[in-house]
Amino acid sequence: MIRILAVAVSMPLVVGVIQQTPATWAVRVDQTSAPVGTNSTEPRLSVSAKGVLLSWIERDGTKASLKFAERSAASKTGWTGETTVASGTDWFVNWADVPSVVRLNDTTIVAHWLQKNSKSPSTAYDVRVSRSTDNGKTWSAPVTPHGDGTASEHGFVSMFPSGSGVGLVWLDGRASAGHAHAAGAAMPAGAMALRFTSFDAAWKQSAETTIDSRVCDCCPTAAAMTADGPIVAFRDRSDKEIRDISVSRLVAGKWSEPVSVHHDNWNITGCPVNGPAIVARDRFVAVAWFTGAENQTRTFVALSKDAGRTFGTPIRLDDNGALGRVDLALLEDGSVVGSWIEYQRGGTPGTLRIRRIQASGERSASVSVAGVGSERAAGFPRIARHGGEIVVAWTENPAGQPQRVRAATVK
Repeated sequence: MIRILAVAVSMPLVVGVIQQTPATWAVRVDQTSAPVGTNSTEPRLSVSAKGVLLSWIERDGTKASLKFAERSAASKTGWTGETTVASGTDWFVNWADVPSVVRLNDTTIVAHWLQKNSKSPSTAYDVRVSRSTDNGKTWSAPVTPHGDGTASEHGFVSMFPSGSGVGLVWLDGRASAGHAHAAGAAMPAGAMALRFTSFDAAWKQSAETTIDSRVCDCCPTAAAMTADGPIVAFRDRSDKEIRDISVSRLVAGKWSEPVSVHHDNWNITGCPVNGPAIVARDRFVAVAWFTGAENQTRTFVALSKDAGRTFGTPIRLDDNGALGRVDLALLEDGSVVGSWIEYQRGGTPGTLRIRRIQASGERSASVSVAGVGSERAAGFPRIARHGGEIVVAWTENPAGQPQRVRAATVK
């Protein structure tokens, strides 16, 4: 299905937010036949010099399998065949806490998934990480990057290339089990923490580090690499239950004190399960997020020109209200494309939409990619750019039929 879109709309100004009349943006949206089977969920996209890599989970009874395929111009269908990373009957599979597969170079790929902790029948689960050095043909024995050994929650991982290896950040619930972190000081009782480790080219792990000892319990994290080093975005959590988006940067081997991208002052006593997205090139950084502050459901993008030390005025991403679940892709001209699920009133399912934002802050009109529903089963749609196209992936939930990951390209 091909659609040629060139639209422009006008919206009212919101105080404190850049929200000018959008410029026309002409794009073509093509549905693409990614090699994904039925009973598939949890899509995730990553980009390397080879192209866009799509990973997902497929279910067969009690067995879950992590698979991936890559967008390839050399293939007649545009995609390589599917590759299975690992399978298990004791995995923790969740609509928001999504596994990932990241290509580091032409032959090395790193993957993570979640495995239930055998010490507890509750929602305790561990992160499992494996590496392939032969382009996915064989995989190393999986390892657990967190060494606390507690029956608690560990997940919401973001992986990113770091030197010749890979860095990982994750949400760590060991404090709920009364465990102390590596520095010996007790974490806030019951608080979820954000932690970091890395693996070098020889697959040797660095010491674990706490980035923030009190963060939102189950909002996905995001990470990117700037010219100054890694930057991580996450939903923070103050003692007064303000849950705004913060960033932390790895500088001279130490993570900086987290700072808010913008003070939305969203006071909420539970986790909204709506994390940020981040992209970076050199010292340019863009962060997108969802907020329910002031009893309005909105999504924003903020831009930084100093590797995430400071951010400009937020730019409204959605049109008339959003369910959030944002993602970002960086274009070659320095602009960014943001995606979100637009809230539809009157019981209409949510719509996956995208729009381009220039480095100047100018917004394009938004473009509809697909109807994705508004329930949790719709998951988190993903976007990624390689060359002249953006790949979009989401979970389709047809009535009375199995879920299935779908994909499209935007040119």
